[in-house]
Amino acid sequence: MTSDCAYKKSSFGPAFLFLSPRKRAALAHYYAFCRLADDIVDEPSQTDPQRALDELAEEVKYIYLGAPKTQLGQDLVADVRDFNLSKDRFTLLLEGMQADLQKKTYVPTGNEELFAPLDGYIYRVAVIVGKATLDILGVKGPKADELAHSLGTAVQLTNIVRDVYEDARLSRVYLPCHLSPQQIMLACESAAQTEKPEICSCKKTLEETLALCAQRARENYKKAFDLMEDFWPLSMLPCRVMGYVYQKNLAKIEKSGLTTQPVKLTKNEKLKMVSYALFKTFF
Repeated sequence: MTSDCAYKKSSFGPAFLFLSPRKRAALAHYYAFCRLADDIVDEPSQTDPQRALDELAEEVKYIYLGAPKTQLGQDLVADVRDFNLSKDRFTLLLEGMQADLQKKTYVPTGNEELFAPLDGYIYRVAVIVGKATLDILGVKGPKADELAHSLGTAVQLTNIVRDVYEDARLSRVYLPCHLSPQQIMLACESAAQTEKPEICSCKKTLEETLALCAQRARENYKKAFDLMEDFWPLSMLPCRVMGYVYQKNLAKIEKSGLTTQPVKLTKNEKLKMVSYALFKTFF
């Protein structure tokens, strides 16, 4: 996928128009890298995803040596230099993709907090992306890190709730509970008033766990929007677009039922959220 295509398909797309060409290009390159990594682990056409992921990790090494092998790598060399992007903005993301390949589970053990294992995954696949984004936007400091953490966590939890059925079909479970992919699919596919005790039990566990994820997402959206008030409004436009779009999607999911098949926003619903973000930015 080209850089332009990658960023235009992201929820940040409309907000790119209000950024400088240099920042717009850098974000496009970084999102292209993220999309490439994601496609490696998600695309059925990948014959050897582990090898492809290893090659991408090698390219990151070459980027920081100033000798990349690909066009995207060449673009990123300049971005790393101009925006002081630390290497973990790439390596931690790849660690998260590696976890996807290994189909890791996120059930706490021992004295771990309920969301501790999942938080570690979310940090790698979402929070670190937020940090790189804010680096490029020129938003730095402890509060910027808090914002990346809150918004990244909220967005990724929304993705987890929305895609729980599709992820289960890929034998992946991103929930802090003891449910197998098969049990999740069964719970999502069953009628609301099933009489089978085993299905009722799975459905109850799934609904309770998804409700906890949704609540945690809502709390993080609130914290993220509060933090945005501390920064220059225009620098927050991409964050507001992302936040409002995904927050609206979460509300729609909760209204339709947490165990229904993927619920997404229509184009018009997204445009309304983009308009709201623009209003909050300029007025």
